[in-house]
Formats: sequence, C-alpha cells, structure tokens
Amino acid sequence: MTESARKVLVLGADGFIGRHLAYGLRRSGWDVLAVARRPKRLRRMGFDTLKVDLTASAAADPAFWKKRLPGVTHVVNAAGVLNASDNTYQAVHVDAPDAVYSALPESASGLLISAVGIEDTQTAFAQYRRAGEETAARYGITVLRAGLVLGETSYGGSSLLRAMAAMPFLTPVVGRGDQEFTPVHISDLTRVVVNMLDQYSEQGIHEIGGPEIVTQAGMVQAYRRWFGLGPAFRLRVPVGLARLLGRMGDAMRLGPISATAVTQLQAGVVAHSSEVVRAMPEKVQPRGFSGYLAARPAGTQDLWHARLYLLRPALRITLALLWAMSGLIGLTLSSTQFLPLVPDAPVNDGALVVLARLGGVVDLVIALALLRGWRPRLMAGIQAAMVLGYTIAFSVLAPVLWLLPLGGLLKNIPILALIAVVVVLEDER
Repeated sequence: MTESARKVLVLGADGFIGRHLAYGLRRSGWDVLAVARRPKRLRRMGFDTLKVDLTASAAADPAFWKKRLPGVTHVVNAAGVLNASDNTYQAVHVDAPDAVYSALPESASGLLISAVGIEDTQTAFAQYRRAGEETAARYGITVLRAGLVLGETSYGGSSLLRAMAAMPFLTPVVGRGDQEFTPVHISDLTRVVVNMLDQYSEQGIHEIGGPEIVTQAGMVQAYRRWFGLGPAFRLRVPVGLARLLGRMGDAMRLGPISATAVTQLQAGVVAHSSEVVRAMPEKVQPRGFSGYLAARPAGTQDLWHARLYLLRPALRITLALLWAMSGLIGLTLSSTQFLPLVPDAPVNDGALVVLARLGGVVDLVIALALLRGWRPRLMAGIQAAMVLGYTIAFSVLAPVLWLLPLGGLLKNIPILALIAVVVVLEDER
C-alpha cells in the first residue's frame, strides 16, 4: 500500500481515545479524516474533519457516507457513549457504524475499539457495545477490547481516579478498594492500533491490557504519591451508596459521578493482551502502570485538574442553590420587606411586585437547568446576563444597595467570577 493510499476514517475523533488515535495515526504517516460532532478544534489542530452527529438519522444512511468518504481505505471506530438513552446507544454503537462499514469499499478494513468485561455485564452500555461488536463482525472489522485506559491527559473515569487521589484528608474508594485492574496507557494502545493497521489483518475479538495488575486503592494511592501528596485516610464508600450517588450524577449530568463509572470501579477491569498483541515487537508492547506513571513528574496542571474535577459539579450545584433561593425569595418575600429598599423607583409598587415575582420564576428555571446540566455554555450566558441586569437595575433604582453591610450588590462581582469558572470547567473538549 502506498503512502498516498493510507487514508483512515476515525469515528469519535474528539473523544479521549479518539484524539490520541488520530494523532498517533497521523504521526505514523496516515492521512486521517476525523469525524466528530464538534470538529472545530480538531480542524484547528490540522486534521481534515467531517462534522457528523452520529445520533442524526442521516448518519444511519450508507448513502450519506458514500459521498463523504472518497479515498478512505480504513476505519477506526472509537465512538461510544457511557450514559445515554436507548436511542442514542443504538445510533452511536450500532446504526451509524453499520452505515459507515457498508459505505466503505470492499477492500477496506478497520478496527473497533471496544471494552473489556462487557460479556459479563448487563448494563445498557455493555449490551449496546456487544451489539456494536456483532455489527463490526459482519463486515470483517477487527474488535480490540481495551481495559482501563489512562494517559497524561484524562477524561471520565480516569479523571475521577485522579480526583479521588487528590482529595484532602481522605481518599475514597468504592467498596473495599481491592478490585483489580490492568491499566493500559493511551500511547501504548495507540501504538498497537497503528501496528494492527500496518501489519496485521487478523479478524475477530482481541484484548489489550497492561502487564501489571493493580487494585483500585493501589491506583489511587499511586496517583497520590505521583502528585507528591502525603498519606490520607482511606474512606470505603459502600457499593450501595456509591451506586445511589452514581444514579444522582446521571440525573444531574455531573460527568465524573455516574452509574457507569461506579460499576467499573466496583467490578474492576482485568484485560489480558491477546496473542496478536503479545506477538508484536517489543517496542509496541504495553507498559505496566507503575512504569508509565514514573516516566514523568506530575505538573501543576495535573494537580489543578485533579483538585478541580470534583469541584466542578460542586460549583454547579452551588450556583443552582443560589438561583433556587433567589427564586424562592422573589416569589415569597412580602412587598413590605423589599419595597422600602427602592423608595424612589420610577415605576409604581404594583409593577415592582410583578417584576419581583417574574424574576423569581426565571431564577427557579435557571436553577433547574443547572441541576440538569442543560446547555452549560448557554446557561452561563443567561446567568451572566441576569446578574448584570439585576446589578444595573438596582444600581439605578437604589444605589445605596452597594453600601449595604455584608456586601449587598458587591456580591454580584464574585458571582460573575464563579459563573466564569464553572463555564470553563464544563468545557472538557
């Protein structure tokens, strides 16, 4: 195969694994077409991109893909969702990949990145992952099941591990913390994928995991030492409580706190590299967890990210409570208590009461949207507009509010800063 013919389509190229695979394939000489729902940043990183929402009906139509894949000879499917509706699971794991595979030339080949442990698990994620593997098998697509994937960057479950390690005074673990894992570094996974596309054509299902078995508690403690933090008390979170927190996290879209993440930590993930992987050159073989953790020091950004990761949902909940209380006060506070604060208002008292009640309703809607995690960037803009609007209005109606004890309108300045911090932390991609 000539260099010019080495064109690979990467599905899910904007995910944690997908981005690393896209970079690794490009570094190895492949022409990469990166597919993502929001490909703007990938395009700025120098990739040819294709903007596709895999949940859209068009993505399940082979004709949609045929005219968009000129010259593509290989596909690497790294697309997946951990927490979603059945329709979304079906679209991302089965329907869209099916359309892609059928649109490729008969001579094309490819690889599906799947997950270890799905054959023994009855979660929706596992069920649709298995369905995705069956779809790939019909087209001769090789399946590579990966264990727990870690790296210099982190996302989802790997970020949660770091956050647990960086907590002050204690390090929580799910259950006893003795669940076993065989973590594989993302760069090692990338090298294996590149090698499989370059050198191997074995179909079927293969596994990849690191050679070192480490417990959940062992990983947390190792990360804590990597951060340079001192010993901390190990807090064993009962599995039932952890699952409840995970379900609450799913309902509120809290990201790191999810039922799937809890299930993974509770069950452990042990992957034994298949013969195909073990037969690869020594330089391609995955390293052990302690080996790659010791390969570089933790930087300031690593510790900041770990400490802020659980603060991210905490700050969003804090804002939600602030808006909820503001809304309740706006709806229930008697006019005799707030009208004296704006004695010279250019509108009559009745209009002020109506405005207060309407403001209360809007505040409660904002609180509900924050608790649900709905459109974080849009909600940040709405919150900032509301705070600025309140600030300007009350500055005109009652400038004395800037001089009230304990802050008064001054508190709006740190609230705006908090909104800015939250919107930054919500942007994971």
